[in-house]
Amino acid sequence: MSKLVRFGVSLEDGLLKKFDSLIRQKGYTNRSEAIRDLIRNELVDQQWRTGEEVVGVVMIVYNHHQRQLQPKITDLQHDYGSRIISSQHIHLDHHNCLEVVIARGKAGLIRELAGRLKAIRGIKHCSLNMSTTAKGIA
Repeated sequence: MSKLVRFGVSLEDGLLKKFDSLIRQKGYTNRSEAIRDLIRNELVDQQWRTGEEVVGVVMIVYNHHQRQLQPKITDLQHDYGSRIISSQHIHLDHHNCLEVVIARGKAGLIRELAGRLKAIRGIKHCSLNMSTTAKGIA
């Protein structure tokens, strides 16, 4: 575990009150935890902006009854096979499926994968959750 270092932060009274209200709503036990999460999120965002090695989770929801949709999704995943770590297919109900695709690689490549999945006709929803493989951030 890393050594903890203390530092001071100066904020206007109104901003601090809003921050304290926010961290209570989110369930943080103290300001330090909330500030650590804000810093980590910004560092992850920076990695994605600069095109570093990252990890992304692409989540899609679709109607599995739509003709030829599942083969298109599978074919596209095969195109990115060397970057996809794992995928999981979940039956939500009689009509809808959720597919979760976890990929590692350059940020641009993972964004491309998510964009191509989103563009497939019949995909109801697609989202990309971004994280990092860097030590000391997440």
